[in-house]
Amino acid sequence: MGALELKSVTKAFGQTEVIKGVDLTVNDGEFCVFVGPSGCGKSTLLRIIAGLEDATGGDILLDGKRVNDVAPAKRELAMVFQSYALYPHLTVRDNMGLALKQAGQPKAKIQSATDKAAGMLSLGLLMDRRPAELSGGQRQRVAIGRAIVRMPKLFLFDEPLSNLDAALRVATRIEIARLHRDLKATMIYVTHDQVESMTLADRIVVLRAGKVEQVGSPMELYNNPANTFVAGFIGSPQMNFLDAAALGLAPGQAGIRPEHLAITRHQGEIPAEVSHVEKLGGETLVYARSAQHGLLTVRLFGEHDYAVSEPVHLTPDRARLFEFDSEGLRRV
Repeated sequence: MGALELKSVTKAFGQTEVIKGVDLTVNDGEFCVFVGPSGCGKSTLLRIIAGLEDATGGDILLDGKRVNDVAPAKRELAMVFQSYALYPHLTVRDNMGLALKQAGQPKAKIQSATDKAAGMLSLGLLMDRRPAELSGGQRQRVAIGRAIVRMPKLFLFDEPLSNLDAALRVATRIEIARLHRDLKATMIYVTHDQVESMTLADRIVVLRAGKVEQVGSPMELYNNPANTFVAGFIGSPQMNFLDAAALGLAPGQAGIRPEHLAITRHQGEIPAEVSHVEKLGGETLVYARSAQHGLLTVRLFGEHDYAVSEPVHLTPDRARLFEFDSEGLRRV
């Protein structure tokens, strides 16, 4: 079991409140991602759950038991950090089994647990190497393996892929997703990368300035954002925002995803001029500037030829428009 509940959790550093009354339930076996811009409080919230920071107020419950005053080592959690934090003088096997050794577990149990984790993470041939002999991706897998051998109630990941290059990030992301399916464990994952959040999460918690803006599945947040912040943060390229009144709508903003904005050379609703084109092979991103709405992004599938400074016309799919009021809240 690894159900987590946060009740009115706050955290202040002096007079500065960085977590502002967070209420959240993470179900047993769920993959929950905390996402938001730098400084939103997501890593602080994770550290509060781990016991590495004390909450100023509120309750943290693990499987219904209040753990605010329980030491980190006794919360039955395992944390994987952005930095690998491996002991350079120990082999992969010894790094992975260290926590069990410190807990006084028998050698046979330690070897069984490390071998099982190594099999899950394809580390079998690396067990006698030291961290200096490993690539960044291999070191991160060792750090994840070290967490697995503890069989915790809850896995906590704090931006674990930030130090990896793009190809390794994708590969390790797939590994973590497979691991979640295999272990059926509860995982909380912190990232500022909304692509990671969309591809890994059962549910996403979007944070801004220490508050929860919205909680939901990736597609719920993509298709039904509660406000302009969530709408702009979830989705890549991000949502376009237009002057609603200029489109004949109630004052405020209208949002349209780049894939729902048509572009033509001769006729359309919004006159614009091409500012930049990104040809990515499978898709083409056209950035066009409109006098009424500023810079807008159009996503086209496949290869398309548009030239910088070329006059174009843009037309939003009206059935796909999101309307937001002057406070940025979604109009339904």
